[in-house]
Amino acid sequence: MYETIILILDSTVRLSVPLLFACLAGLYSERSGVVDIGLEGKMLGGAFAAGAAAYVTGSAWAGLGAAVIVSIMLALIHGFASITQRGNQVVTGVAINFLAAGLTILLGQAWFKQGGRTPQLEHSARFGEITLPFADSVKDVPYIGLLYSELISGHNILVYLSFLAVPFTWWVIFRTRFGLRLRAVGESPAAVDTAGISVTWLRYRAVIMCGVFTGFAGTYLAIGQSAGFIKDMSAGKGFIALAALIFAKWQPKNAMFACLLFGFLDAVAIRMQGQEIPGIGEVPVQIFQAMPYILTVILLAGFVGRAIPPKASGIPYVKERT
Repeated sequence: MYETIILILDSTVRLSVPLLFACLAGLYSERSGVVDIGLEGKMLGGAFAAGAAAYVTGSAWAGLGAAVIVSIMLALIHGFASITQRGNQVVTGVAINFLAAGLTILLGQAWFKQGGRTPQLEHSARFGEITLPFADSVKDVPYIGLLYSELISGHNILVYLSFLAVPFTWWVIFRTRFGLRLRAVGESPAAVDTAGISVTWLRYRAVIMCGVFTGFAGTYLAIGQSAGFIKDMSAGKGFIALAALIFAKWQPKNAMFACLLFGFLDAVAIRMQGQEIPGIGEVPVQIFQAMPYILTVILLAGFVGRAIPPKASGIPYVKERT
């Protein structure tokens, strides 16, 4: 039983990584007052760029760089439409999702002729697992050995970076001048503008940070968790990350636990395939697979507490002329 629990928790950690990166990405954007429905599209675009670049260059780091660049480009498109042109931020985000979904399939088929996916990547073109010091030595130690060698050790570098990004984001948002201004522009952009700070430039920096983190999320999907890009491989994770962000009330630490909850539901769904529950029998695996999406609907409907977004969220700022 203990081994089963550790294996489920190990899967939970791995499955929560893309959600956590995307959730933190949305946190930067939405704290500045820019609603980002386009997390899914940025993540998908980053995943395709990572898979394609890693295949061509044979380098996982080149894949990561390409993913971040593509995700930032999509973020800047969203920023231009919603910040500079003051367009509807929800509509712009949906457009980003459609653009990424169609363009990745089109380019994948045109470049690789494999139905919109990239060729299978070699091990050298992916981020490999990292064995922490003494993991093999303590593996046979009761309880502690399995916990350290299986749950803590043996992940790729993106897994560790995702959890390190949580305290980093907390420090940026709540302990730096940039974070103070970012929170202020999400609450009262007019007051920030009165202080002589550019609302537009602050929001652009926020969406750029969003592009960086969604690039990491896409990279993990394509060359960390998988061995290449697959059509629509984000599979709604951007929307789940958005639900986790709302559930977490735009707080980095809460976002981590919310993403771990969704990852746990996915891990249980995988573990319960073909298993029988005492007194119930075998439950169709589709029920467990649907649980993250059911929970997403529940959270977005506001059944689990009331989440109050930044006051200027979704409202384009128009500078008053004197």
